[in-house]
Amino acid sequence: MSNRCDYSIKQIRRLGCLFCYTRRMSVTSRVDYNPAEHPRTVTDKAFRISLYLKGLDGLLEVIGGVLLLIVNPDEINRWAARLTQGELSQDPHDFIANHVLKSAHDLTGASLVFGAAYLLSHGVVKLVLIIEVLRNHLWAYIGLIGVTSLFVIYQVYRLIDKLSFGLVVLTIFDLIIIYLTQKEYRNRKMHAASLAETKAS
Repeated sequence: MSNRCDYSIKQIRRLGCLFCYTRRMSVTSRVDYNPAEHPRTVTDKAFRISLYLKGLDGLLEVIGGVLLLIVNPDEINRWAARLTQGELSQDPHDFIANHVLKSAHDLTGASLVFGAAYLLSHGVVKLVLIIEVLRNHLWAYIGLIGVTSLFVIYQVYRLIDKLSFGLVVLTIFDLIIIYLTQKEYRNRKMHAASLAETKAS
């Protein structure tokens, strides 16, 4: 009888240890899980895709900023003329072609330096924040939300001054990124709190 009781107590202890270990591993895996790196839900996948698109946007901005610094303004004008020549020959009033030509002509002197600095600063900040989000650093989530919010405010200001379809699309895309980022940030905070509570117990 005594041997049976001892055996039952040992089994209960083993089951208790196994339960505690399984619970701790479950919480830990949820906290270590990075939705930006290994998406599981539709929201996670949308978050990862939006990060990649924003990262591509940042990379293109950096490339554009570098090109503005190293390429002669006259060369930019020649490129713009070649790109729009065919379209303008068919429709001299084409909005996009004329907008490209006007933008190229405006890129001279101080405006050229400002444009390069604007693109480089925005591109570098975006790339750094997105890389850190992918590395699962919580501070980067807050930084990405803050920086993207500033972009949205500036873009809305420009839209009030002059309506632009491309800027409307970009603003909507940024708002989606803000929503997905804050959603994932709250999930990460909840998981971190669960891990801390489990370790404390």
